[in-house]
Amino acid sequence: MDIVLATPRGFCAGVKRAIDIVDLALKQMGTPIYVFHEIVHNHHVVADLKSRGAIFVNDLSEVPPGAHTIYSAHGVSHQVRLEAKRRELKTLDATCPLVTKVHLQAQRFEKQGMHLVMVGHAGHEEVEGTVGSVSCPVHLVSSVEEVALLPWPADAPVAYVTQTTLSMDDTRDILQALHEKYPEVTGPDMDGICYATQNRQNAVRDLAKEVDLVLVVGARNSSNSNRLREVAERCGKPAYLVQDRTELEPAWWAQGIQSIGVTSGASTPEVLVQQVVLALSAYTSGQV
Repeated sequence: MDIVLATPRGFCAGVKRAIDIVDLALKQMGTPIYVFHEIVHNHHVVADLKSRGAIFVNDLSEVPPGAHTIYSAHGVSHQVRLEAKRRELKTLDATCPLVTKVHLQAQRFEKQGMHLVMVGHAGHEEVEGTVGSVSCPVHLVSSVEEVALLPWPADAPVAYVTQTTLSMDDTRDILQALHEKYPEVTGPDMDGICYATQNRQNAVRDLAKEVDLVLVVGARNSSNSNRLREVAERCGKPAYLVQDRTELEPAWWAQGIQSIGVTSGASTPEVLVQQVVLALSAYTSGQV
């Protein structure tokens, strides 16, 4: 059995920056430090920071007035910032700079009087933060079918932004549908998907050509990790998302599998990847 590791994989710059901000805050300011939403989507990272005194909340009403509070890498809405100011919270902003770039794009389109579309997944923190970064209505679409339901005429001034962690393949199809429905539509094209997401998806495409099975190490609520699994499946290979080594199923490689590819989402610590690889080696006597 061959075990093949993808490169690049794991932490992107935005995730590392966000975790470092919480780490430095704990060291320099002491506990408690409050974090609005999971700093990144990985329960191992969150559990480690909790053990050191970080308190994760989903509503600022859970934070005592005046407390030190960090915004997660996914970004927050204007309403959250106003509420933090009202409660006199001492805030640190760990929003990924590439997410901030999307907020600024949306705000620019709003000032230009455009009808605004966001391509992304409903309920994701990044989407909620981006939609809440502007005052105008934002139409969220997550599929080609939803593009057809947009209400404006073909000559309407329409602009779009995208969630940074989307599937490149799905997004390409949605943007094509937008351009067909609104020939003058404007937006960042595929540049709205962050470079780290694109690089990891490209690596999985190359990996899938070489192996019989792909494992993605990442949290189930991690958008970019789920997209990596989907990319491998689109390449015709069985693919599974595991949060850590305890979720490995030997039945996956019991018959006809001669090689396993391993990658990880942008919020996955490398230690979890290495634990999965060690477990695979023990199960299969495979060589990395």
